[in-house]
Amino acid sequence: MFGAERTRTLLGPVDPARNATIEPPLVLARELIDRADATETVAGRRRVRPTRRLVLTAGTLAVAAGAVAVLQPFDEPASDAPGEPPAAAGSVLVPVAYQFDADPPPAGPQLRMLANKIKDAAYDHQSGRYMYHHTKLWGDPVMTSADGRHHVAFARETKVWQAADGTGNQVSTELEPQYPDQESRDYWQRENVARPAATGTPAASVIPLPPRELRAPSAVPSELRELLKVEYGPGAASKEVGTLYGRYVVPRATRAAILRVLADVPGFRWRGQVTDRAGRNGVAVTFDDRENEGQSLLVFDPKTGELLAHERLTLSPVRISSYKVILDAAWTNQPG
Repeated sequence: MFGAERTRTLLGPVDPARNATIEPPLVLARELIDRADATETVAGRRRVRPTRRLVLTAGTLAVAAGAVAVLQPFDEPASDAPGEPPAAAGSVLVPVAYQFDADPPPAGPQLRMLANKIKDAAYDHQSGRYMYHHTKLWGDPVMTSADGRHHVAFARETKVWQAADGTGNQVSTELEPQYPDQESRDYWQRENVARPAATGTPAASVIPLPPRELRAPSAVPSELRELLKVEYGPGAASKEVGTLYGRYVVPRATRAAILRVLADVPGFRWRGQVTDRAGRNGVAVTFDDRENEGQSLLVFDPKTGELLAHERLTLSPVRISSYKVILDAAWTNQPG
């Protein structure tokens, strides 16, 4: 088996990840081993063995028949906390249509207008040693039954405090499961897999972050185009925008520059007003990657230009493979 360094040496300048920075793991090695122990491969698919260990670490699935969705639990009440997604225990996603669902216009003109009018975010008036991010990620990973009909996936809530030298803390908590449909929900609960936690708050794992250099993103268009890998197309740019906003507290000038860079990338379509999965009003752009039957979705705050959410969907039929919401970003002197 090739090691990472040997692989990069062989690929040389054509390695698309040659300048990528490896993030701290979302899942600890021990947890990955536990998950692997709870699965087996049947007919080329991963099948979950119904063990108590997996019940306690079950995540969440994001599959829907529409392009944007909100969480609608079957049995559980929704959370009333402002800025928080509704309660997701045992829930199934209900699709919400884009404002411009059919024949969406090119996104360029709208992104430029947004860049010209955005205002300060709350953190533009803050200072501190640490960058703070509060995110939730669904679809990490997705598991499928042996017959390919039933799905469930893992999810994680993460809070990160990180200084410019890379040091800090990452606190992660497993979230409750979601399902693409009632049939999948019933199937996995009959198998005694991925049931919601009975009581109490799930235990969080704390990871100290090692030193590394973090260079704040530039507002210079040429440097941003390189950072966002726009030469690889809108799909790559969407992913890099999600990574950038999940890693840095992005100032207003850079937020505007990002919108203008995306406006010049062919392929983005304007989806208009949407509501993200945390119940926040946003505006959305998508890129349809027909070659790979995929769609990338970015949701921006219409007032500040901040990224609220990034999703990756598959087409035919439309499924949400994964999505992340950025619930908070700030500067602080107090690490968690």
